[in-house]
Amino acid sequence: MQIKAIKTRIFHENEDLFSFIFKYVKKIPEKSVLVVTSKVVSLAEGRTIEYKNKKQKVELIKKESSLAINTKLVWLTIKDGIVMADAGIDESNGDGQLIFLPKKSFFSAKKIRALLCAKYKVKNLGVIISDSGLVPFRSGVIGLALGYAGFKGVKSYKGKKDIFGRKFIYQKVNVADSLATAATLCMGEGNERQPLVLVKNAPVIFTAKTNKKEINFKKKEDIYAPLFNKIN
Repeated sequence: MQIKAIKTRIFHENEDLFSFIFKYVKKIPEKSVLVVTSKVVSLAEGRTIEYKNKKQKVELIKKESSLAINTKLVWLTIKDGIVMADAGIDESNGDGQLIFLPKKSFFSAKKIRALLCAKYKVKNLGVIISDSGLVPFRSGVIGLALGYAGFKGVKSYKGKKDIFGRKFIYQKVNVADSLATAATLCMGEGNERQPLVLVKNAPVIFTAKTNKKEINFKKKEDIYAPLFNKIN
């Protein structure tokens, strides 16, 4: 697997995302995954609002979340089934504006993939809309796949044997978030201006149809559920 971050100019609100991608991505080989940071997708969709004050932001965070808990540094929220800070609302790259997450990340990933397949004449191609996220009790951000298309986002080992011949009762690998994390590391979180990452020879199972339900876990079955139940 080869991972290449692509340096670009600053992407502005309401620009054409596809023209932007085509300008900086000259070629995409078969069996590649293009990771696009959610910020440029949100800007292309006009998902911004003028930042007025902290109170306004808190109200928006609560409105965008199914659960919002105030902590020392951020609001711990659940947005679209994902635990994240501040419902994904960001002001660090907004130039005086608040940037929301893309409206429908899975739909956006599917649309981007279709146009890229047609443009670059490829069949086996994946697209990820990524954002930074947090892991409980671990310092620093990792990557999250808000939406993806063109590959299976979860790999199951259930029923298969380990190196000692014992069958896995339950074991899965989160492929989508793992690739998003690798891309986030290459993109950077500062002024790198690398919103696109091309992953060549990605170790994924490519597919024309994406099951977005495969990556979400039922809350009552989730390993962290007892923590949230205690908070509630």
